Amino acid sequence: MRFSGRILGHARRVVLVVLAGGAMLAGPMIAPAGVSAQSLMNHNSNAPVDYAADRIELQDRANRVLLSGNVDITQAGLRLQAARMTVAYRNAGGIEIERIDANGGVVVTKGEERASGNVGIYDFNRRIITLIGNVALRQGGNTLNGGRMVIDLTTGRSTVDGRSAGGAPGQTGSAGGRVSGTFSVPKRD
Repeated sequence: MRFSGRILGHARRVVLVVLAGGAMLAGPMIAPAGVSAQSLMNHNSNAPVDYAADRIELQDRANRVLLSGNVDITQAGLRLQAARMTVAYRNAGGIEIERIDANGGVVVTKGEERASGNVGIYDFNRRIITLIGNVALRQGGNTLNGGRMVIDLTTGRSTVDGRSAGGAPGQTGSAGGRVSGTFSVPKRD
């Protein structure tokens, strides 16, 4: 059975609605290290969050929702996919999402931009998405590989490091803990 639903609300105040049945989602993020991405600048992290997963577990006393199996979350054109996600919230007269932790083939997309990594953290309060471990960014013909990527949703700026800060000891994203990639060059006459 597949579960889908929508977290609705104004500002970060939301109500969780769980529906059994079909999938929903559409979707499409990112820019090379240290470069501003217009598609991410001023991302509306207060917009409703749509989700779909094979399984959902509500842990009300712990203020979290566990989603597993082909998890797919979208928010204002931003799409986050992974094998498992934990949505942490606080209950202040309604659910207020604070953070989403994703793991297992994490992919973040928006428009023509795609970033992936082993682990992803979407911090709603700080408006930052962090990808850790084997990070890869694809934007058109350009590629960028590293150990950790931090995406600021307010400015649209992305930063990539060679090593996975906060990751397992010795874990790197690319050979030697360096950032690597390829820039495409337009053909000239």
